[in-house]
Amino acid sequence: MTLRPPDGGSFRFDPGALCLELLLTGGPGPLARFEVLDTPAGLLDWVAASRLEPPSLRLPPVGEGDLAAVREVRDALQRLTVARAHGRPPGAADLAVVNAAAAVPPLVVRMTAAGEREWAPGASVAGLLSTVARDAVELFTGAHAAAGRIRECGGPDCYLLFVDTSRPGRRRWCAMERCGNRHKVRAHRARTQSEGEERCPQV
Repeated sequence: MTLRPPDGGSFRFDPGALCLELLLTGGPGPLARFEVLDTPAGLLDWVAASRLEPPSLRLPPVGEGDLAAVREVRDALQRLTVARAHGRPPGAADLAVVNAAAAVPPLVVRMTAAGEREWAPGASVAGLLSTVARDAVELFTGAHAAAGRIRECGGPDCYLLFVDTSRPGRRRWCAMERCGNRHKVRAHRARTQSEGEERCPQV
């Protein structure tokens, strides 16, 4: 997904899972400044940009209650993912929110006469949330090693979370062109300053 932070510019970021893409819409605390789920358009824009397949999901009119439900699940997922990234136990209330969302029937795909995939009629925000919540259950409990590779970006004041899919499992940054390069610049400045101090004649 293409992210456009408030400080300007844009960069590509792949969190590695549908449920983690939902975390890019804002959240509690310092994440509130990124909030986009305060309007139906914000949710629909996220749906169109997400990895949902097929991408052409049509939802009925989205109300304030729908938006509040999406934000509740998103915020619970945010806290659960941060806890997993830092080796902390999950919060019982957050687990209950995600499990309740996953218990609802998810979105359903079907095959068209042309052999293509499409969403079956009856799609709803509740079904969307169930699909996202079930993706989270699979991420956190699946047999693959992804659950042990959930990371938080190492950049200062960067809250992006992702699944480290690199072969060595040493990914530290949301994106090299953003926090990775900023780290390199800071390290270079610190090294240059240190070398300058070493060359400075002692008085």
